[in-house]
Amino acid sequence: MTNPGYTRRRFLTHTGAFTVGTAAFGLSGCGSGSSPAAPNIIAAESERPKLPYGFQIGDIADGRAVVWSRSDRPARMRVEFDTTEGFLNPRQVLGPTATEASDFTSRIELTGLPSGEKIFLRVSYDNATDLKIGSDLATGSFRTLPAPDDKRPVRFVWSGDTAGQGWGINPEFGGMKIYEAMRKRQPDFFVHSGDNIYADGPISAEVKAENGRTWKNLVIPEVSKVAETLNEFRGRYRYNMMDDNIRRFNAEVPQIWQWDDHEVTNNWSASKDLSADTRYTEKNIQTLIARGKQAFLEYAPMRWGDQPESQRVYRRIPYGPLLDVFVLDMRSYRGPNSTNLQAVESDASAFLGAAQVKWLKDSLAQSTATWKVIAADMPIGLQVPDGKDASGTARWEAIANGNDGVPLGREIEIAGLLRDIKSIKNVVWITADVHYCAAHYYDPALAQFTDFSPFWEFVAGPLNAGTFGPNLLDATFGPQVKFQKAPPTGQANLSPFAGFQFFGEVNIDPQTKAFTIDLRDLDGVSVYSNTLPPAA
Repeated sequence: MTNPGYTRRRFLTHTGAFTVGTAAFGLSGCGSGSSPAAPNIIAAESERPKLPYGFQIGDIADGRAVVWSRSDRPARMRVEFDTTEGFLNPRQVLGPTATEASDFTSRIELTGLPSGEKIFLRVSYDNATDLKIGSDLATGSFRTLPAPDDKRPVRFVWSGDTAGQGWGINPEFGGMKIYEAMRKRQPDFFVHSGDNIYADGPISAEVKAENGRTWKNLVIPEVSKVAETLNEFRGRYRYNMMDDNIRRFNAEVPQIWQWDDHEVTNNWSASKDLSADTRYTEKNIQTLIARGKQAFLEYAPMRWGDQPESQRVYRRIPYGPLLDVFVLDMRSYRGPNSTNLQAVESDASAFLGAAQVKWLKDSLAQSTATWKVIAADMPIGLQVPDGKDASGTARWEAIANGNDGVPLGREIEIAGLLRDIKSIKNVVWITADVHYCAAHYYDPALAQFTDFSPFWEFVAGPLNAGTFGPNLLDATFGPQVKFQKAPPTGQANLSPFAGFQFFGEVNIDPQTKAFTIDLRDLDGVSVYSNTLPPAA
């Protein structure tokens, strides 16, 4: 995304319709949009900061957007933006100085952006010890939220699971090319449904794939073993952004990140026991959680300033009158993975946790958007096992517990949620996690728990990971498989060679307000489509 051939120029900040703000993980903003630009000087290439991973755009909202980047040394971040590609009237904001404390990551929040416009960006860094020495410019663009009377359709994509099961960046394959397939769809934004990295999945130079083929990975030291140190967790994110497709995608498509288990280790909860896992020398799960979450927060293009809980992942992303996205955190507040058969709701059966459930109920009730999309990092009715306990009883990772009867365990919390939101119209769930794609319809007429309104759940993924499935369904909430596409029976952990990589796409028509869902494959071809009319 850096353009070495571009003649570097500096601009004075203009006043006008735009205002700017700054924010940084662990740092306060230094500098402001009213500061004059530093003149560029000729300097040795070794003295100039670099942006090896381009930049990301995230958490767009009404008039706001976060711009994230990473320098290769201490350096002050700078963003120039305009509504014209030729930068005829550029605005500029000077951001924080990226330091080693945040792995040289930094972010700036642009505010006061006009609705329904394409915003062009140039991102750079100034050497922290000599602000006259600057980096090349990384360029990109994105579209702001539509105005209330805008007739432009809303389009977004979602999926999960990047660089899992040892299937990393294969340059001979074209890299993580599903990101290019998504970029070509020109979505307004992308929801990453979790497993942004696979901290517990070592990546080797060569892996034997199906049909006798060899998958050849790009490898760096930080991905060659399970992540234990903070640098190894950070290295996983740096690794993903070494992919050309991802960097190109990041510079054009705003993102909404959530997390799941592999940002730390497989199927983790606070009770995760690593004592028998010889891959780990660090056995304390709380230490790994802290390091994994710090790296996630440093690299996710998220905003923090308007959250009541420090480092909170769950949040609402409003996208104009047609859509609100409710981003869940199904990892941080759960009780231990167990047999999941508790008869009474308690801390042991918690999944979202009481505070998050209340927030979701209240936020859905307050939403005036036509469609309310709940972005969940795990499916509701699919059985996701987590081995067995000491007595040999099945232990569960997600909500379902393999018992087709009345709600037990984590199902109790979800039953209460579904009951309390049953009068809210046009609620759709999207998720990933299980490494195949599917469309599920939850029908109270076929359920053991019936006090809820029917709804759809759509499953996508993986982006670039091994493929599995399909998983068994739990009948408690009456899910019906309307479509699924997974590897053939008896085959599992197939590489991207096999083509079972999927993303979901949503299009909302501004005239009819119809909600059209497509599940698309590695090449962007739709394998399933369904149009949902809005409830009257």
